Amino acid sequence: METFTDAVGFLRRGGARRIGVLGTSKGAEAALLTAVHDPRVDVAIALSPTSRVWCNVGPGHDGAHHPYRSSWTWRERPLPFVPMDDSWTPTEPDSGPVAIRGWYELSERTFAHSLPSAEIPVEAARADLLLVAGGDDAMWPSLPFAEQLARRRRSAGATVRLIARDDAGHRPRLPGESPAPASPRFEYGGTPEADRLLGRAAWPHILDAIGGAGNGQPVVSQEVSDPFTPTPAPDLAR
Repeated sequence: METFTDAVGFLRRGGARRIGVLGTSKGAEAALLTAVHDPRVDVAIALSPTSRVWCNVGPGHDGAHHPYRSSWTWRERPLPFVPMDDSWTPTEPDSGPVAIRGWYELSERTFAHSLPSAEIPVEAARADLLLVAGGDDAMWPSLPFAEQLARRRRSAGATVRLIARDDAGHRPRLPGESPAPASPRFEYGGTPEADRLLGRAAWPHILDAIGGAGNGQPVVSQEVSDPFTPTPAPDLAR
Protein backbone atom coordinates (compact mmCIF):
# COMPACT_ATOMS: atom_id res chain seq x y z
CA MET A 1 0.00 0.00 0.00
CA GLU A 2 2.99 2.29 0.48
CA THR A 3 3.26 2.77 -3.30
CA PHE A 4 -0.26 4.20 -3.39
CA THR A 5 0.00 6.32 -0.25
CA ASP A 6 3.29 7.77 -1.53
CA ALA A 7 1.42 8.80 -4.69
CA VAL A 8 -1.31 10.39 -2.56
CA GLY A 9 1.38 12.38 -0.74
CA PHE A 10 2.89 13.47 -4.05
CA LEU A 11 -0.49 14.77 -5.24
CA ARG A 12 -1.17 16.53 -1.97
CA ARG A 13 2.23 18.25 -2.03
CA GLY A 14 1.48 19.35 -5.58
CA GLY A 15 -1.61 21.20 -4.41
CA ALA A 16 -4.36 18.69 -5.21
CA ARG A 17 -7.49 19.73 -3.34
CA ARG A 18 -9.46 16.50 -3.76
CA ILE A 19 -7.83 13.11 -4.25
CA GLY A 20 -9.62 10.08 -5.61
CA VAL A 21 -8.48 6.51 -6.16
CA LEU A 22 -10.25 4.40 -8.78
CA GLY A 23 -9.58 0.72 -9.42
CA THR A 24 -11.16 -2.29 -11.09
CA SER A 25 -11.05 -5.86 -9.77
CA LYS A 26 -7.70 -6.33 -8.00
CA GLY A 27 -7.18 -2.60 -8.48
CA ALA A 28 -10.45 -2.00 -6.62
CA GLU A 29 -8.99 -3.98 -3.72
CA ALA A 30 -6.02 -1.60 -3.76
CA ALA A 31 -8.25 1.49 -4.02
CA LEU A 32 -10.33 0.46 -1.00
CA LEU A 33 -7.29 -0.37 1.10
CA THR A 34 -5.63 2.92 0.19
CA ALA A 35 -8.70 4.81 1.38
CA VAL A 36 -8.76 2.80 4.60
CA HIS A 37 -5.09 3.43 5.41
CA ASP A 38 -4.70 7.01 4.17
CA PRO A 39 -7.15 9.66 5.46
CA ARG A 40 -5.93 12.07 2.77
CA VAL A 41 -7.98 10.13 0.19
CA ASP A 42 -11.27 11.94 -0.42
CA VAL A 43 -13.04 9.40 -2.62
CA ALA A 44 -12.56 5.73 -3.47
CA ILE A 45 -14.26 4.28 -6.56
CA ALA A 46 -14.24 0.50 -6.76
CA LEU A 47 -15.42 -1.29 -9.92
CA SER A 48 -16.03 -5.04 -9.59
CA PRO A 49 -14.64 -4.97 -6.05
CA THR A 50 -13.86 -7.50 -3.38
CA SER A 51 -14.76 -7.02 0.27
CA ARG A 52 -11.63 -8.72 1.58
CA VAL A 53 -7.91 -9.06 0.96
CA TRP A 54 -6.91 -12.00 -1.23
CA CYS A 55 -3.63 -13.72 -1.85
CA ASN A 56 -1.21 -13.04 -4.67
CA VAL A 57 -2.36 -13.66 -8.25
CA GLY A 58 1.16 -13.94 -9.64
CA PRO A 59 4.73 -14.61 -8.52
CA GLY A 60 6.22 -12.68 -5.63
CA HIS A 61 9.62 -11.00 -5.49
CA ASP A 62 11.12 -14.47 -5.19
CA GLY A 63 9.55 -15.53 -8.49
CA ALA A 64 7.36 -18.16 -6.81
CA HIS A 65 3.56 -18.43 -6.82
CA HIS A 66 3.44 -20.63 -3.72
CA PRO A 67 3.11 -20.62 -0.84
CA TYR A 68 0.37 -18.05 -1.15
CA ARG A 69 1.14 -14.68 0.41
CA SER A 70 -0.69 -11.41 0.90
CA SER A 71 -1.03 -9.15 -2.12
CA TRP A 72 -0.36 -6.07 -0.01
CA THR A 73 1.79 -4.69 2.78
CA TRP A 74 1.22 -1.77 5.11
CA ARG A 75 4.23 -0.28 6.84
CA GLU A 76 6.19 -3.22 5.45
CA ARG A 77 3.98 -5.80 7.14
CA PRO A 78 1.76 -8.11 5.04
CA LEU A 79 -1.97 -7.60 5.44
CA PRO A 80 -4.06 -10.62 6.53
CA PHE A 81 -5.44 -12.41 3.48
CA VAL A 82 -7.52 -15.31 2.20
CA PRO A 83 -5.59 -17.99 0.23
CA MET A 84 -6.97 -20.01 -2.67
CA ASP A 85 -8.13 -23.60 -2.37
CA ASP A 86 -6.18 -25.39 -5.09
CA SER A 87 -8.49 -28.39 -4.96
CA TRP A 88 -10.91 -26.43 -7.18
CA THR A 89 -11.32 -27.58 -10.76
CA PRO A 90 -13.08 -25.65 -13.55
CA THR A 91 -16.26 -26.97 -15.12
CA GLU A 92 -15.44 -25.69 -18.61
CA PRO A 93 -13.67 -27.77 -21.28
CA ASP A 94 -9.88 -27.71 -21.03
CA SER A 95 -9.48 -25.81 -24.29
CA GLY A 96 -11.78 -22.87 -23.55
CA PRO A 97 -11.82 -19.81 -21.27
CA VAL A 98 -12.56 -20.47 -17.61
CA ALA A 99 -14.92 -18.80 -15.13
CA ILE A 100 -13.08 -18.72 -11.80
CA ARG A 101 -15.82 -17.25 -9.61
CA GLY A 102 -16.38 -20.71 -8.15
CA TRP A 103 -12.74 -20.86 -7.12
CA TYR A 104 -13.15 -17.78 -4.95
CA GLU A 105 -16.43 -19.02 -3.51
CA LEU A 106 -14.88 -22.38 -2.63
CA SER A 107 -11.89 -20.65 -1.05
CA GLU A 108 -14.22 -18.56 1.12
CA ARG A 109 -15.79 -21.74 2.45
CA THR A 110 -12.51 -23.60 2.90
CA PHE A 111 -10.76 -20.73 4.65
CA ALA A 112 -13.77 -19.31 6.51
CA HIS A 113 -11.58 -18.87 9.59
CA SER A 114 -9.43 -16.38 7.63
CA LEU A 115 -12.30 -14.16 6.50
CA PRO A 116 -12.77 -11.89 9.54
CA SER A 117 -9.15 -10.74 9.69
CA ALA A 118 -9.01 -10.24 5.92
CA GLU A 119 -12.11 -8.04 5.65
CA ILE A 120 -11.44 -4.56 4.23
CA PRO A 121 -12.71 -2.20 6.97
CA VAL A 122 -14.28 0.41 4.71
CA GLU A 123 -16.34 1.63 7.63
CA ALA A 124 -13.12 3.19 8.96
CA ALA A 125 -12.34 5.14 5.79
CA ARG A 126 -12.88 8.90 5.77
CA ALA A 127 -13.29 8.87 1.98
CA ASP A 128 -16.57 8.91 0.09
CA LEU A 129 -17.20 5.45 -1.37
CA LEU A 130 -18.68 4.49 -4.74
CA LEU A 131 -19.10 0.83 -5.71
CA VAL A 132 -19.95 -0.53 -9.17
CA ALA A 133 -20.69 -4.22 -9.68
CA GLY A 134 -22.39 -6.72 -11.97
CA GLY A 135 -24.40 -9.67 -10.74
CA ASP A 136 -23.22 -11.91 -13.60
CA ASP A 137 -19.52 -11.43 -12.78
CA ALA A 138 -17.78 -14.72 -13.62
CA MET A 139 -14.37 -13.79 -12.15
CA TRP A 140 -15.44 -13.33 -8.55
CA PRO A 141 -18.73 -12.48 -6.79
CA SER A 142 -18.27 -8.72 -7.01
CA LEU A 143 -21.92 -7.81 -6.41
CA PRO A 144 -22.19 -9.81 -3.13
CA PHE A 145 -18.81 -8.33 -2.17
CA ALA A 146 -20.06 -4.82 -2.94
CA GLU A 147 -23.23 -5.42 -0.92
CA GLN A 148 -21.09 -6.52 2.05
CA LEU A 149 -19.03 -3.34 1.77
CA ALA A 150 -22.18 -1.21 1.58
CA ARG A 151 -23.64 -2.88 4.68
CA ARG A 152 -20.46 -2.19 6.64
CA ARG A 153 -20.51 1.46 5.66
CA ARG A 154 -24.19 1.76 6.48
CA SER A 155 -23.77 0.10 9.86
CA ALA A 156 -21.14 2.71 10.74
CA GLY A 157 -23.33 5.60 9.58
CA ALA A 158 -20.97 6.34 6.67
CA THR A 159 -22.12 7.22 3.15
CA VAL A 160 -21.84 4.84 0.22
CA ARG A 161 -23.28 4.52 -3.28
CA LEU A 162 -23.71 1.17 -5.01
CA ILE A 163 -24.46 1.03 -8.75
CA ALA A 164 -25.36 -2.46 -9.95
CA ARG A 165 -26.82 -4.45 -12.84
CA ASP A 166 -27.73 -8.08 -12.31
CA ASP A 167 -26.87 -9.00 -15.91
CA ALA A 168 -23.49 -7.22 -16.13
CA GLY A 169 -20.15 -8.94 -15.75
CA HIS A 170 -16.68 -8.18 -14.44
CA ARG A 171 -15.80 -5.46 -16.96
CA PRO A 172 -18.21 -2.50 -16.96
CA ARG A 173 -17.46 -0.17 -19.86
CA LEU A 174 -17.52 3.56 -19.19
CA PRO A 175 -18.68 6.02 -21.88
CA GLY A 176 -16.08 6.27 -24.62
CA GLU A 177 -14.55 2.87 -23.91
CA SER A 178 -14.65 0.15 -26.55
CA PRO A 179 -16.25 -3.19 -25.73
CA ALA A 180 -13.88 -5.42 -23.79
CA PRO A 181 -12.23 -8.03 -26.02
CA ALA A 182 -12.88 -11.70 -25.44
CA SER A 183 -10.21 -13.51 -23.44
CA PRO A 184 -8.78 -16.91 -24.39
CA ARG A 185 -8.17 -17.61 -20.69
CA PHE A 186 -11.08 -16.26 -18.66
CA GLU A 187 -14.84 -15.92 -18.76
CA TYR A 188 -15.84 -12.50 -17.40
CA GLY A 189 -19.61 -12.82 -17.47
CA GLY A 190 -22.19 -10.30 -18.60
CA THR A 191 -22.73 -9.16 -22.18
CA PRO A 192 -21.24 -6.22 -24.09
CA GLU A 193 -24.59 -4.42 -23.87
CA ALA A 194 -25.10 -5.05 -20.15
CA ASP A 195 -21.53 -4.05 -19.36
CA ARG A 196 -21.98 -0.85 -21.39
CA LEU A 197 -25.22 0.02 -19.65
CA LEU A 198 -23.67 -0.53 -16.23
CA GLY A 199 -20.79 1.77 -17.13
CA ARG A 200 -23.21 4.38 -18.46
CA ALA A 201 -25.28 4.21 -15.27
CA ALA A 202 -22.16 4.55 -13.11
CA TRP A 203 -20.55 7.40 -15.04
CA PRO A 204 -22.53 10.38 -13.64
CA HIS A 205 -22.00 9.03 -10.12
CA ILE A 206 -18.27 8.75 -10.78
CA LEU A 207 -18.17 12.36 -11.94
CA ASP A 208 -20.18 13.47 -8.91
CA ALA A 209 -17.90 11.56 -6.54
CA ILE A 210 -14.73 12.99 -8.05
CA GLY A 211 -16.18 16.48 -7.88
CA GLY A 212 -17.41 16.06 -4.33
CA ALA A 213 -21.10 16.35 -5.16
CA GLY A 214 -21.89 12.94 -3.73
CA ASN A 215 -21.37 13.80 -0.06
CA GLY A 216 -24.21 12.63 2.11
CA GLN A 217 -26.05 10.69 -0.59
CA PRO A 218 -27.61 7.35 0.39
CA VAL A 219 -26.80 3.93 -0.96
CA VAL A 220 -28.05 3.80 -4.53
CA SER A 221 -28.59 0.85 -6.84
CA GLN A 222 -29.09 0.93 -10.61
CA GLU A 223 -30.82 -2.25 -11.69
CA VAL A 224 -32.24 -3.16 -15.10
CA SER A 225 -33.60 -6.59 -15.95
CA ASP A 226 -33.60 -6.11 -19.74
CA PRO A 227 -30.05 -5.77 -21.11
CA PHE A 228 -31.34 -3.95 -24.18
CA THR A 229 -33.34 -1.28 -22.38
CA PRO A 230 -32.52 1.91 -24.33
CA THR A 231 -32.75 4.28 -21.36
CA PRO A 232 -31.32 4.02 -17.84
CA ALA A 233 -33.52 2.63 -15.10
CA PRO A 234 -34.39 4.94 -12.22
CA ASP A 235 -32.16 4.97 -9.15
CA LEU A 236 -33.47 2.77 -6.39
CA ALA A 237 -32.40 2.90 -2.75
CA ARG A 238 -31.10 -0.45 -1.60
